[in-house]
Amino acid sequence: MAVPKSKVSKARRDKRRSAHWKLEAPTISKCPKCGELRVPHRVCKACGTYNGREVV
Repeated sequence: MAVPKSKVSKARRDKRRSAHWKLEAPTISKCPKCGELRVPHRVCKACGTYNGREVV
């Protein structure tokens, strides 16, 4: 049976866990029609276009 040899301290445990909870900034690209910054694969909030055609 797997048994730990010694106790893992709170600091060591938390250092290991900290790497998985970091947030990433969303990727931003320019709208080809109006040049406004937007998230890729989403409708542009400024001009309402997506994939070269007007959606909104």
